[in-house]
Amino acid sequence: MENKYIQQIANELGIRDFQVQNTINLLLEGATVPFIARYRKEMTGSLDEVQIAAIREMHEKIVELEKRREAIIASVREQEKLTPELEKLFLGATTKSELEDLYLPYKPKRRTRASIAREKGLEPLARIILNQHEANPFRKAKEFVNTAKDVKNEEEAIAGARDIIAEWVNENQQSRQRIRNHFERSGAINSKPVRGKELEGIKYETYYDWSEPLMKAPSHRLMAMFRGENEGFLKLSIEPEEEGAREALNKLFVKSNNECSHLVEEAVKDSYKRLLQPSIETEYRQMVKEKADLEAIRVFAENLRQLLMLPPLGQKTVLAIDPGFRSGCKLVILDRQGRLLHNETIYPHPPQSEVKQSVAKIQNLVKAYKVEAIAIGNGTAGRETENLVRRIPFDTELIALMVNENGASVYSASAVAREEFPEYDVTVRGSVSIGRRLMDPLSELVKIDPKSIGVGQYQHDVNQALLQKSLESVVESCVNKVGVELNTASKQLLTYVSGVGPVLATRIVEYREKNGMFKSREQLKNVPRFGDKVYEQAAGFLRIRDAENPLDSSAVHPESYTIVTRMAKKAGCSVAELIQNEDLRKQIKLEEFISDKVGMPTLTDIMAELSKPGRDPRQKFELFEFDKNVNSMDDLRPGMILDGLVTNITNFGAFVDIGVHQDGLIHVSQLADKYVKDPNTIVKLNQKVRVKVLEIDKERKRIQLTLKNVQ
Repeated sequence: MENKYIQQIANELGIRDFQVQNTINLLLEGATVPFIARYRKEMTGSLDEVQIAAIREMHEKIVELEKRREAIIASVREQEKLTPELEKLFLGATTKSELEDLYLPYKPKRRTRASIAREKGLEPLARIILNQHEANPFRKAKEFVNTAKDVKNEEEAIAGARDIIAEWVNENQQSRQRIRNHFERSGAINSKPVRGKELEGIKYETYYDWSEPLMKAPSHRLMAMFRGENEGFLKLSIEPEEEGAREALNKLFVKSNNECSHLVEEAVKDSYKRLLQPSIETEYRQMVKEKADLEAIRVFAENLRQLLMLPPLGQKTVLAIDPGFRSGCKLVILDRQGRLLHNETIYPHPPQSEVKQSVAKIQNLVKAYKVEAIAIGNGTAGRETENLVRRIPFDTELIALMVNENGASVYSASAVAREEFPEYDVTVRGSVSIGRRLMDPLSELVKIDPKSIGVGQYQHDVNQALLQKSLESVVESCVNKVGVELNTASKQLLTYVSGVGPVLATRIVEYREKNGMFKSREQLKNVPRFGDKVYEQAAGFLRIRDAENPLDSSAVHPESYTIVTRMAKKAGCSVAELIQNEDLRKQIKLEEFISDKVGMPTLTDIMAELSKPGRDPRQKFELFEFDKNVNSMDDLRPGMILDGLVTNITNFGAFVDIGVHQDGLIHVSQLADKYVKDPNTIVKLNQKVRVKVLEIDKERKRIQLTLKNVQ
């Protein structure tokens, strides 16, 4: 890549050229973002995943720009219109809009009013008028009257010339940039209801006769208006103040005060209304839509990251309950590895109301399987089932808590679930998902399409390719940050390990089933197609509990094993003793192990890992209970103070589950006694918060909450 682009990326990100160059080289060699961030700190100057991903994104845009530049130059060359001066302009363009503006006059297009006028031989007349030296353009136009070319009189000749001038105005790089500047300064987005659909689209009533400055409109409001337009209820327009826009163009093209100048002014007016304004409006629509998409994707990605990194309960025998009224509550027992041991259905709620039988059944299952935790789905009948479970006397202490079941039904009907449990129906599979996501949210949620987990805003309205790419990057980041137990991980979880992918994930599982548990990381090389490059990318993120080599259960990369062996030899002990004994580790002087390839960042990481091998970066699991006296919206009163869990974060606020089957909204203005730009700076997903009820609207199922003045 050219140095100018390396410097451009470095300047924009506030980092050094070598960091950009080395990162791009690693990416082009096939290294993943998690691998580069974790194991190539010396090469990147310890860049984090966010910075590396930003370099990758900017590099991809530059590559895309260069491909477009090559295609444009080739197109103009093919037309035999490429001059050295024009090629220099193409090569000097630094943005896509600048490049496209230069290309516009040469871009193949359908027949236009201007091209028809050219066919009639009116281009010379257009040039005469645009020069604005001719005193009597109508007299001059007589020379271009030609019935054979369908130019019957002077008026038709002048009209054709105006069409040509209008196209020149539209294709002029300066005029396009001036209108862009005008859009930037005074552009407004206007929204009106589609006539006759006012009642049908009543949910968009806020945006009937709405107008606001385009560049100040928040992304969530833009997304709402675009959705209303897509659904056929709103009509949107984006335009600046017209008089100022035309004035800016007149200054560029109207050079005199004569009859020709008046004709040019008419052409400018026509060009603006018919060509320039619609063209730049389309451009700005795409720009603000892309900007709004990126913001919505950012919010979704951040929520997903927080959800995937929720604390796991860990390996416990779990009774999972998928609650229901008429259809009953589906019970499943999962062992400590998440394997299904037993399933059945109870009917404790109306219309059957078999309370005694249901209580007895739960007690018997808890005793028979030595259950350590009960997971209850938070959907229909969730609170009623939770209250029932909490009233049951058990012989042993156990944890009972609600689990967010968003996406469980999607999983239960998926090919993944059918492959895991071909002999069971969707209700059993859904219950298994609820229980497993309590034990380890990350391992279970990777099996579900992130768009179905319910933590985004407008996720179905944004660019789906960009969304998918962003969410996959988040999942990959989280999986590799936590690390994966090689001998128990599902195919879906292994897919996201650095360098692995779905094909190799399947081969790992097949190898494991055929040959038994992995005893060392080195055995991975026996998996078909698991070559040296994949091993380099993946090995450090794959853990083997109780492996022959204790380093195989840590995040120390195999390429660094020799360093640890030398450290142990220096301390006069084995590697296992070095891991177990802090005093021995304190004897190690890291400076002695610095080499051409290994610097202090890697050595520091190794020592941190030896002190807590295979440590889980997720927070410690905490219990949570809703207010026992509040089970539905009917129980709510303004002024009530309740405990809740943050379930979703958007740019306009945070949604909180307070245990009434309907999440309440803390509007961004109610998050703190100060201006809040990003709700994520105040609350996090699944955070336990104490909120006050402000308003209850049962008809529209809306609950307004606040974090302010909560005692």
